[in-house]
Amino acid sequence: MSQAKPIRFNAFAMNTVGHQSPGLWTHPRDQSHRYTDPVYWQDLARLLERGRFDGVFLADVLGVYDVFEGSAAAALKHGVQLPLGDPLALIPLMASVTEHLGFGVTCALTYEHPYSFARRLSTLDHLTRGRVGWNIVTGYLDSAARNLGLEQQIGHDERYDLADEYLDVVYKLWELSWEDGAVVRDKTGKLFTDPAKVHAIGHRGEHYRVPGIHLSEPSPQRTPVLYQAGTSSRGKAFAGRHAECVFVSGPSQTVLRGYVDGIRAATVAAGRAADDVLIYAQALIITGATEQEAQAKLAEYRQHIDIEAALALLSGWTGVDFSRYPLDATIEYLDTQAGRTALASFSSADPSKRWTVREAAEFIGLGGRGPVLVGNPAQVADQLIAWADATGLDGFNLTYAVAHETLREVVELIVPELQARGRYRREYQPGSTLRQQLFGQGDRLKTSHAGRQVRLQNDKQATLEQAA
Repeated sequence: MSQAKPIRFNAFAMNTVGHQSPGLWTHPRDQSHRYTDPVYWQDLARLLERGRFDGVFLADVLGVYDVFEGSAAAALKHGVQLPLGDPLALIPLMASVTEHLGFGVTCALTYEHPYSFARRLSTLDHLTRGRVGWNIVTGYLDSAARNLGLEQQIGHDERYDLADEYLDVVYKLWELSWEDGAVVRDKTGKLFTDPAKVHAIGHRGEHYRVPGIHLSEPSPQRTPVLYQAGTSSRGKAFAGRHAECVFVSGPSQTVLRGYVDGIRAATVAAGRAADDVLIYAQALIITGATEQEAQAKLAEYRQHIDIEAALALLSGWTGVDFSRYPLDATIEYLDTQAGRTALASFSSADPSKRWTVREAAEFIGLGGRGPVLVGNPAQVADQLIAWADATGLDGFNLTYAVAHETLREVVELIVPELQARGRYRREYQPGSTLRQQLFGQGDRLKTSHAGRQVRLQNDKQATLEQAA
């Protein structure tokens, strides 16, 4: 009989005051109003490393949630992911006080050129000694597109077509531009880099032309660990080719099992092994020393759910203005160019259930679109194991109700319980990169991955002269 695989944790955070639990910033013990304080992020990083988390996953958007009532007023009033800071700037802060914690950072490729972006990620991978991952997103807010010069965002599937070429460009920069051993650092011979081992990529595609060399020398992982969160048909195909870690959200085991099976099938279809991807589901854990304490905490947290704030968030996710619907109206699946999965997960969670607008708002008001697991440590561990075993998940992307109280209780109560059951690691691998921590098979992308399959133009290594 095979040994049950360990459960893995990431923390789900955002450089803002109101992330996945709209309204909970008003709780007297919540500290998320301190999101502009570097100590806030360093304290979180130390806490997560103490809990042997894989990493912290930093969400981001480049727009505002202005679908609800056709205005950003509700988002501003209730702190719905606004104001919002740049997630990349947090990584050096948190890396400086940790040794093993990984950092998955969200960056939307639709609005950032791959040439400059590749350097930014290589720099972070160097400065963290190989602990950086990139959450590949194509964007879903029209407000972001408008502020970056477009009338509206590019269509859903077209964004993924652009993303495929974008990934080819950055793979060429990260994997092929600089050979191993190109950087010599020979002071006596006065040779820092061997020009013969640095190659222009000569990329000429439908969306991008990048003739030259990568500006950075190879970082510890070369290509950062690749995260992705799309579970539409096109998103799953993209994940099958590119993703090493996938985040999914859904209100039931049935929904999540479907996502997991679809992603693993897409991975195999792309010529990779099914376990070449780690899949994490969003969840919120509310716990205490006793069941009564945990239930009291849940009731206390629910008093701070803000229905209007939750609907502003859901409207932004889906592109549907829920201010136009009565709270007792039922949610039906609507095909939009925004986040297709958000509506689909509610309509498919249970064929016999019809979610009302109010129920959906109350559900995402605590922890977003994932389950809320409540109980004492033994009860929560039972639930985590049941969800993981029933769905085929590798772990959980844990959000919080109250910062940093929620995650502190996970570290102090849930992690020891899972460790005692042999379902959670006790130590990190010393001195390893994020990819090695996750997969135990080295610092580089696997040879079966698309990033190792790219070739320079015409299957010839370009010369430096071609870049001129």
